[in-house]
Amino acid sequence: MTCICVDAMGGDESPEFVLKGVEEALLEDSELSVLVAGDEALVVPFAAAHERARALVSTEVIGMEEHPAEAVRSKRGSSIVLGCAAVRKGDAEGFFSAGSTGAIFAAASTGVGRVRSVKRPCIASSIPGSTGRRSVFLDMGANADARPEMLVQFAQMGRAYARLALGVEDPKVALLSNGSEETKGSEATLAAHAALVAAGPTWFVGNCEGGDLLAGRFDVIVTDGFTGNVALKTLEGTAKFILGELRRAVGDSRRAAAGALLLKPALKEIAAGLSGDEYGGAMLLGLKSPVIIGHGATSVSAVKNGTLACASAVRSGLVDKIAEEISLAS
Repeated sequence: MTCICVDAMGGDESPEFVLKGVEEALLEDSELSVLVAGDEALVVPFAAAHERARALVSTEVIGMEEHPAEAVRSKRGSSIVLGCAAVRKGDAEGFFSAGSTGAIFAAASTGVGRVRSVKRPCIASSIPGSTGRRSVFLDMGANADARPEMLVQFAQMGRAYARLALGVEDPKVALLSNGSEETKGSEATLAAHAALVAAGPTWFVGNCEGGDLLAGRFDVIVTDGFTGNVALKTLEGTAKFILGELRRAVGDSRRAAAGALLLKPALKEIAAGLSGDEYGGAMLLGLKSPVIIGHGATSVSAVKNGTLACASAVRSGLVDKIAEEISLAS
């Protein structure tokens, strides 16, 4: 039985959405048990009604607008802090939350702990590509400033994740820059490029551009957390803009409405791929146990898939494979 701790208080939706997602995960995976962290009035009745669920009662909630590090230090009774502590103690083997990304990063870094030799954990996710090939994209926001040696480790962890999540035997890595030529980029990017060339002569394939993010040309795309987060938010904003414009066009024209009806299944599939609900969220790599961060506006399906993905990461030995990747490169 694999036990995953789920933060019932995280996300923009009500805790009932999270509990419904947990319930669906339990129904789908008979070898899964869940430690549900949250308000006593919510998690105790839920645990009583589900055989493979236990309650972890929290007394505080970390809001999305709070300073992450300060909130983690001051709210020791929060669901995020208690959930990460439960993983460290062995009461659960992984953690899922759709709460504040910064707070989860801070609590997990100290509460769960880093894999030995990992300088900084990073946030990774699988993004769709126009060729049908998915790419692991990292760092998506954990480290705004990243030294060249940190980007090398991000690439190594991304390769380990790509093997497990995408089934790629020998993942190739590209560095996000403002041009594909090796001479393009800021001083930090040029330094990172040189470090990646030295570290991965057989798997580093050079620079890629922003237009390559959804092209499906690379197995792993690596960058610093500042650039990665800006790129991610740009993709999300562009997707929302396009869908909004399509809805407006449909409302203005009967012919467009008829066409949209025919395209509806395809548009739903595209939206699902961009939303990340199918994969449940982003993985925090470099920790001693799997931690998945869900989108704030997470759905029932995303909670279910995030919980299941966390259990899958435990069973596949992701942490050990990352440790092995880092050790071999040291």
